[in-house]
Amino acid sequence: MARRGVWVVAVGVVGVVVAGCSGPGAAPRAGGTKGPPPLKWGECAAPDAAQGGGQAPPKDWECATLRVPLDYAKPEGETIPLALIRARARDKGKRLGSLVFNFGGPGGSGISTLPGAAKEYEALRSRYDLVSFDPRGVGRSAPVLCETDKELDRYYAQDSSPETRQEEAAFVDGIRKYQEACKKRSGKVLPYVGTENAARDLDRIRQALGDEKLNYFGISYGTELGGVYAHLFPKNVGRAVFDAVVDPTKTSEEGALAQAKGFQLALGNFAQDCVDRGEECRLQGTTAKEIEDNIVALQKRLAQKPIAGLGGRKLTDSAATNGIAQALYSKELWPLLEQGLDEAEGGQGQLLMALSDALNGRDRYGRYSNIGAANTAINCADSKDRFTLEQTKARLARFRAASPVFGDFLGWALMSCTNWPVAGAWQTPDVSAPGSAPILVIGNTGDPATPYEGARRMVERLGPGVGVELTYKGQGHGAYNSGDECVQKAVDRYFLEGKAPGRNAVCSAPTATPTAPPPNAAA
Repeated sequence: MARRGVWVVAVGVVGVVVAGCSGPGAAPRAGGTKGPPPLKWGECAAPDAAQGGGQAPPKDWECATLRVPLDYAKPEGETIPLALIRARARDKGKRLGSLVFNFGGPGGSGISTLPGAAKEYEALRSRYDLVSFDPRGVGRSAPVLCETDKELDRYYAQDSSPETRQEEAAFVDGIRKYQEACKKRSGKVLPYVGTENAARDLDRIRQALGDEKLNYFGISYGTELGGVYAHLFPKNVGRAVFDAVVDPTKTSEEGALAQAKGFQLALGNFAQDCVDRGEECRLQGTTAKEIEDNIVALQKRLAQKPIAGLGGRKLTDSAATNGIAQALYSKELWPLLEQGLDEAEGGQGQLLMALSDALNGRDRYGRYSNIGAANTAINCADSKDRFTLEQTKARLARFRAASPVFGDFLGWALMSCTNWPVAGAWQTPDVSAPGSAPILVIGNTGDPATPYEGARRMVERLGPGVGVELTYKGQGHGAYNSGDECVQKAVDRYFLEGKAPGRNAVCSAPTATPTAPPPNAAA
């Protein structure tokens, strides 16, 4: 998922926890407050557009609401609702407990995502209740709201990589208006939507589910949330898997720069695949470099003269870049990217705009989910970094060198939290978790949004005996949802039998089981 100038189903602005203290709503390290009552499960209603949209889940799914403190420093004070969803384990006689998912963002709705993705986790549902939730500030859980749908159309249409002083002024003014809208509509919750509070919510969820330990599947930003949880509650960690790992050692600038490199690498892989298919490839260019150069040329033309998009809207340079990024999240979307780029060369931008809309949470009726607002609010509540216009411009050369296609876009994204009404809590996460049960950490060598090296660094920061690394040599964001049998077998075995892969195991499709890597292969 990505927001204006910030791509991530995880990264963009990397959040962090400072060893057990600080930030709005900080509470004693291990909690210490009275636990929540058991959940009352009932029928699920269809979410509206702001809650992620979509149809009501199947009849065998249940929903519940858990009240949690708005401010954990005042545990008996005002509360907010957390929306939860679950599908019961199919083999109740062999049930192992609940398995809680966070699919990333930050800002992704678990209520909307889990039912649609449940087929991928059918093996796990044999013995686990599959559970997910909308984190605070997201979907049905005290959502952060900012601009209206029409205002968001204008906001996303603005130039996100300005070149002139006039464009710079419009860019800064657009951010200012967006932030003012967030403060006006959601000012009360903005100080309390950070990752540390979400981690404390996770432990409330664990208690309300009646589980002694939290069994957890975190994807993308969900790995950062899981790392913070393991740091705060190491003794409460059950079986946990982190897939598509946010690097806990990087500041917001370093994370955005790594993401620029990651998306450029993924684009190069896409371009090379197109070249390798010869005449089947619809794009002009005999090398991957030529295809990438043609994309840069397309961006420049769109910056000067947008082309036809959807519903009267034009495909701008910013929307095209956003659409390209969306398609790089999964290799399954590469054919759409190829088609969209080919059509854009002919003056038709509908497909690239549809991809961009999907990333921004806009449905075909022009209604936006709150994923963009939640993403900004959570990132800015976490990160202390606040970049001025001049500081941002001074860093653009590094971003452009890292990625001719995505560098400008992600470099200007450093201003996403400038003048945000709430101070950030930290700069890099403390995810150290001495005493935690082992956590399986999966890195994908071709991941654009959460580059591969983040998995190794997460293992290092979790501490000795906690992180167990598995490398997947593949493409797209994440590994388990790639369909690779090797990765899925390793994860399923860990959750169902408690058996982790061997040290530095590697999956390379189409192998059937994890294998030990050659020397230094996972370094």
